[in-house]
Amino acid sequence: MPRHAFILGGTGQIGRAVAGELIEQGWRVTVAHRGSRPLPSSLSERGVEVVFLDREKPGQLAEAVRSGADALIDTVAFGLDHTRQLLEVQDSVGSFVVISSSSVYRDALGKTLDEARQNGFPDLPMPIPETQPTVDPGTATYSTRKVAVERALLDHATTPVTVLRPGAIHGPGSQLPREWWFVKRILDGRKAIPLAYRGRSRFHTTSVANIAALTRVVIEAPASRVLNIADPSAPSVANIAAVISQLMGYAGHFVEVPGDAYPPVLGRTPWSVPRPFVLDMKAAEGLGYAPATTYAEAVKSTCDWLVKTASDGDWRERFPGIARSPELFDYRTEDRLLAART
Repeated sequence: MPRHAFILGGTGQIGRAVAGELIEQGWRVTVAHRGSRPLPSSLSERGVEVVFLDREKPGQLAEAVRSGADALIDTVAFGLDHTRQLLEVQDSVGSFVVISSSSVYRDALGKTLDEARQNGFPDLPMPIPETQPTVDPGTATYSTRKVAVERALLDHATTPVTVLRPGAIHGPGSQLPREWWFVKRILDGRKAIPLAYRGRSRFHTTSVANIAALTRVVIEAPASRVLNIADPSAPSVANIAAVISQLMGYAGHFVEVPGDAYPPVLGRTPWSVPRPFVLDMKAAEGLGYAPATTYAEAVKSTCDWLVKTASDGDWRERFPGIARSPELFDYRTEDRLLAART
């Protein structure tokens, strides 16, 4: 009988990739979601099962996993209510994999990514190991809530828990696709695209394919641990720009904008940071993990998906996460600042 994996948030970008990987490896896979985003036909045709549930409603998760699962992968855990739900079903689950975030790390002065605008960008080691201190658990920010999930599970679960801390996630199916920053400008025919910090910023990227590959490794050898997950190298913004422009046949040019202020005024891409943010992958590699792809290899599918999805309606509805930051596409201000530099 094949082993059974149950994926919460199974129709999002991470869930889709994990489901595909596990089906390929012979697992039986059930994905759970609220019904707002359908499962791709490529997965349903391969035998992925679907369960509709709203985890905000008491008892629905417990009912969905009452028959048990060898592994439960939670791609959307956020806050102590979600943690309590997982603890309630742990007797029916062989192991947990929970997606957290590398944004939880803080530097020696307590500076964090969440509060970088107010307090300055953190000065973190390169690469950042899993032993680097994190923010305290709480409800104040995205990262404090992620740490609250991590601590509660690692402290109280009797079932093995693997916490994964990705960087800048990329892959088809995202509601906040960072690559849209470049893709939209290219589709809009922008002749010049500015890059803050001269395009040298490095904010470690994480392909959903690599998250899926590490997930498979850890559920086949359950244990309680925290692991970074990122691509085999951290491309600079200039590298990202070059790859995407080549894929899309971009005929314009990139403008390297100097300066070290944070946040930058001109050319602020979703990866633009004044100091490198690079994750150490030695712990995962020590478990036998090998990356499934590189950024340059994986981003083509993301760009193809972005172009296709955006052509089928208003991009703000298709990508609501990045639509909440309209300043990223303020071309009028961008043109004014570019003109002032000449």
